[in-house]
Amino acid sequence: MASYESSLRKASLEAARLHRDLAIQAQTVHGNGRVDVYGTIARLGVPLMFTRLDGLLGAYYREPAPGILVTTQRPSSQQRYTAAHELGHHHLGHSPSLDDENILRRAQRRPSSREELQEAEAEAFAAALLLPRWLLDWHCERQNWKDSDLADPANAYQLALRVGISYEAAVWTMHQYGVFDRAIARALADIKLKSVKQHLLKGFEPANFRETDVWLVTERDADCRLDGGPKDLFVVKLTEHSGSGYLWRIDAIDGEALAVVADGREAIGVDEIGGPSMRLITTAAQDRRAGELRLAEARPWQPGVPLNTFAVRSVSYTHLTLPTICSV
Repeated sequence: MASYESSLRKASLEAARLHRDLAIQAQTVHGNGRVDVYGTIARLGVPLMFTRLDGLLGAYYREPAPGILVTTQRPSSQQRYTAAHELGHHHLGHSPSLDDENILRRAQRRPSSREELQEAEAEAFAAALLLPRWLLDWHCERQNWKDSDLADPANAYQLALRVGISYEAAVWTMHQYGVFDRAIARALADIKLKSVKQHLLKGFEPANFRETDVWLVTERDADCRLDGGPKDLFVVKLTEHSGSGYLWRIDAIDGEALAVVADGREAIGVDEIGGPSMRLITTAAQDRRAGELRLAEARPWQPGVPLNTFAVRSVSYTHLTLPTICSV
């Protein structure tokens, strides 16, 4: 059996080769900042089916022909990562595999059998496919994050949302890249995301924290497309020059796609008279595929002369619940 380190390195290199051969990097940075895993599977001609899989996240089969199964009973981030994992089995020439909730945890320990090594290789492939180092760097540059900033669970969570993988998978992938050591990775992985979401929402509570992701949207997300789930919340946090009479107003919102559920302000540092504050507008997805929010910062008595404008487009994907086949 090949050495553990060389096997994982080979799996990662295969994902990088796929990025090069299919020009995935260019498509990703000119798109929404996340790798199109389903499009990649289709371009490779591998049948992909979403269906109910009791007790399993996904499966790879080889008879009568190679194919991938992904459960319909998990959030889209887990579905994406599972699809990448199963594609890893296919691309690396692995034996058929049935994968349960433990695929990520199994990858964190040294394998003792060929079957366990196969799972570790598929996990290394999935990580390199969905969160390559260049994509991590791209998001860090866009958000002005340094590696040290990613030890903050709120930032690690926002990165995971933007690349479309689970928080835990993002944490362990960043550890593999040396962003932080194993002790920090373990501490981050053990954090309850509910507390992170509560901090972002500033007192607003969704019907179900478990099913709701919370996006923190700032000036650095201007004119971006955010791909969320049907129950996600988007906290738009913008500097407001209220001391000079400028207030953010909603210029346009698709009421069938987004609804404002909270609106407030918080001070910036020391509360100075005439100084700027932060405006926080929380919107909720309304079970429709796409919507756009447009804001303008203007004086109420000069509505036609905005100081700043801001726009962001959200796309809400429902979890796939019906058998769907994706192939070329």
